[in-house]
Amino acid sequence: MKLTLTFIFTCFALTAAAQNAQTDSVKKLNDVVVKGYYNTQPLIRSVSAVSLIDSNLIRNQQNSSLVSTFNSVAGVRMEERSPGSYRLSLRGSLLRSPFGIRNIKIYLDDFPLTDAGGNTYLNLLDVGTIGSMEIYKGPDASIFGANTGGAILINTPEIRNKIEASLTGGSYGLFHQTANIQQTFRNYKLSVTQGYQKSDGYRQNSAMDRKYFQTTQQWNYNASGFLKAFIFFSDLAYQTPGGLTAAQLAQDPKLARPATATIPGAITQQAAIYNKTIFAGLSNTYQIDKHFRHVIALFTSYTDFKNPFITNYEKRYESTLGLRTFLEYAQNTENFKWNAQGGIESSGTRTQVKNFNNNAGSAAAMQAYDDLKANQDFAFLRFNFDISSKLLIELASSLNFFNYKYESFFPKAIDLRKRNFSAQLMPKLALSYLLNTEFSVRASVSKGYSPPTLAEVRSSDNNINNNLQAEKGWNYEMGLRYKTKNNRFYANGNLFQFQLKDAIVRRLNANDAEYFINAGGTKQKGIEIETVFWLIQNNKGFLNALQLRSNYSYSHYRFESFINGTSDYSGNKLTGVPEHVLVSSLEFQFAKGFYLFGQHNYTSAIPLNDANTVFAKRYNLIEGKAGFRNLKIGKVNLEIFAGINNLLNENYSLGNDLNAANNRYFNPAAGRNYYTGLSAKL
Repeated sequence: MKLTLTFIFTCFALTAAAQNAQTDSVKKLNDVVVKGYYNTQPLIRSVSAVSLIDSNLIRNQQNSSLVSTFNSVAGVRMEERSPGSYRLSLRGSLLRSPFGIRNIKIYLDDFPLTDAGGNTYLNLLDVGTIGSMEIYKGPDASIFGANTGGAILINTPEIRNKIEASLTGGSYGLFHQTANIQQTFRNYKLSVTQGYQKSDGYRQNSAMDRKYFQTTQQWNYNASGFLKAFIFFSDLAYQTPGGLTAAQLAQDPKLARPATATIPGAITQQAAIYNKTIFAGLSNTYQIDKHFRHVIALFTSYTDFKNPFITNYEKRYESTLGLRTFLEYAQNTENFKWNAQGGIESSGTRTQVKNFNNNAGSAAAMQAYDDLKANQDFAFLRFNFDISSKLLIELASSLNFFNYKYESFFPKAIDLRKRNFSAQLMPKLALSYLLNTEFSVRASVSKGYSPPTLAEVRSSDNNINNNLQAEKGWNYEMGLRYKTKNNRFYANGNLFQFQLKDAIVRRLNANDAEYFINAGGTKQKGIEIETVFWLIQNNKGFLNALQLRSNYSYSHYRFESFINGTSDYSGNKLTGVPEHVLVSSLEFQFAKGFYLFGQHNYTSAIPLNDANTVFAKRYNLIEGKAGFRNLKIGKVNLEIFAGINNLLNENYSLGNDLNAANNRYFNPAAGRNYYTGLSAKL
């Protein structure tokens, strides 16, 4: 009840403040829309808990990392334990993600970036290749397949005639370079992007190096259809310094994990990740007639993955092949519009994984050799009804199938075996109602489902864990959206409760090898509030525009019926989740293209183990960026910029090791650091 009252009071208070704003000198801005995988709607009418990160938000942040960009969104937490080592959660915990991204479905344009084994290598992408992102929070398995966390749709920039390049340099050896050539012809579009990024890192053994290449080609072969080809290659290497104890953190936060009497340290073992991946997709969109449209996308990837770790050296070879296709029917009348989408997504990922002794960064005697294949398939059907441009109703569901096969060759031979998970129906009912042109209310109920990933079935303890059950649960939420008629002020509030069963959590044995178990479940209640306010807009004086953004999330997440051995964690705070996060920013746009951007992030204390006996302290991060846009030399448009991160020089970890063995929880982040750069566009 307290959550509901707080939510309603805050939203109405923000609405009242906006209605008192002066708007005489403001021009009407374009309505913000979300694509929602081929179902475009104005943001204010969306039935989902969706947040949009547009190109302006991305360019205001440092262009070498997505961390600050994602963390500016209410309900989203991204961590980076060392440069290049992303972890990401949407309304959840990072208990399942020692590294990498799990339990979130991510699409890159028309193609699933998430493989059939449930893993997503988001860190392969260069930030410069991302145009915008739509973040769908909460379980959205109805059209995106197996997940309980949510989905992210990444859109690459629209192709236009241009040539552009950028250079950025900064503290701790940061260097980032990008180049992009785009050309449009009468019925053909071409984009070629190249990027290179390196960093020495703040800590010992935390250097990063990434080489990136991407091309997009689109052929409009007639007035009704177009064919698109998409390819990227990424060669990513980053060192992993490892977690520190509180005493080691106090001694020197730049240390890599030191050796013990029995186990060598991260530097000796040259602990690192090496990931070479090629990803390719081919899609065709065809408007059959005014009612029917068909979309089909084929995608494939191959990954060569190596991970020298403290206690072993892993070599993994992964290949994925998949298809997504759907048929859409749309019917529009004056007061009633509706459309239906029905389709399938099918993918298979094969993982050949070998573990060796790690002899100071070299693979030695073999420890284990297994071959696994995951198959993930689902069929989906979605109906959207728009009644009198007021009431929007979405009825959707997917039928999900998942199985994996495994075969072991060493140290013990095991013939091919298969484990099937029972088919799961994932329904969703959601609606929004436009009270007037400025105010909408929405509500939804949806079910989520997430089977264990291949990296959890066969984790670094080298055992096949057939006891892991799939996570699943129901999510209930309501929301309010408000915008002024000229779009000068926007507010969005969400109130939700998610009941998750059989939550998957990570454990470490005495040798720091990880394994996973099912907790009894979690009860996740929360509030999210997002506001955008143009205090000054389209002014012709010295200060052209001033925008204030403020996003707040309250996460009341608790374990439920979670007993592990003799320990009862029921009622404890969910590990890795801060209860309060408030992120606010100011963007100043001055005359002659000068701009100034500042952002503050307050994050409350974070429980680091299931027992809630160790917490990471709260922190305040302040970062800023300033520069000149629209400088011209002949036909070349230039931008020069400089920025600062962690202005207050806070001591904090941007990515803790949860439930860490021997209390090695902490991965210290960089103190105050700087960067500067130049971009040019022709």
